[in-house]
Amino acid sequence: MTDASDWAGKVAVVTGGGSGIGAALCRRFAEAAMSVVVADVDAVAAADVATHLTEDGVLVGGARAIPIAVDVASADDVAALGEATMDAFGGVHLVCNNAGVSAGGLSWEVPLADWQWVMEVNLWGVVYGVRTFVPLIVGSGGGHIVNTASMAGLTSPPFMSPYSVSKHGVVALSEALYHELSFTHPEVGASVLCPGWVRTRIHEAGRNRPARHGGPTSFAEAGEGDAAASGMGDVVSQLIESGMEPTDVADLVWSAVLQRRFWVFTGDDWIAMAAERARGAFAGMNPQLQIPGVDLTDDAVGPEDTPTD
Repeated sequence: MTDASDWAGKVAVVTGGGSGIGAALCRRFAEAAMSVVVADVDAVAAADVATHLTEDGVLVGGARAIPIAVDVASADDVAALGEATMDAFGGVHLVCNNAGVSAGGLSWEVPLADWQWVMEVNLWGVVYGVRTFVPLIVGSGGGHIVNTASMAGLTSPPFMSPYSVSKHGVVALSEALYHELSFTHPEVGASVLCPGWVRTRIHEAGRNRPARHGGPTSFAEAGEGDAAASGMGDVVSQLIESGMEPTDVADLVWSAVLQRRFWVFTGDDWIAMAAERARGAFAGMNPQLQIPGVDLTDDAVGPEDTPTD
């Protein structure tokens, strides 16, 4: 366990820092007197976050926030992000590989361009981040790395195979990384963030989709042509919009960093679902579909009503 004061004056890098969980992480680390590199494929969004941290008086004690445009699907971009961080601050201590996108539909109908885009950002982006930043954290005297997965990395809901496959990969990579660091560089901790429904723009990630993967798309396009996939997409959008606040997720991540705790979850209902899935698998049961917040009865597929007292 570390004390919050141990992180004052150190440097954090957050990919996907221009919005959602990433922006909340940037603010949380700045509140801990750290300098922050706000990295995002959307250069304007990254600059806005960095500007607000400065103008809102969040940065203290000479800490700075700098925006850097980066496409985490590019190994060269991520390597350049590491170089730019070292040039600006001379070290790096806390890295959140947080950038993510989503696409879905029927597994056999999802366009290959969608698969490639999601895998390159969600999984390869983390691979590039680990390869680039672990040596830099070691060289800076130690610290922590956080990889953002999802509860979709511990379960397998329908109509979102590319996303789930990528997030299962992030969980596996992160767990292996935790053990490897424990053996070789115990001064560096590792965590994996597995959020459930969080109020972000993940379902609008297609707005920044690069031309090489088909250019900008909307979330609604993923389910076009299939009523079930389209209906589930509508439900997911509603659940995201009513989900946990990113600031609350950032607090959970910060707590995990201080405690050097690997798993970061955002709700007991998701934990129960993943545990039930594991028990069923080892009991030889066929998969049972459970999605927190979704009514899966035969005559209704939609968000569950929130109980009131």
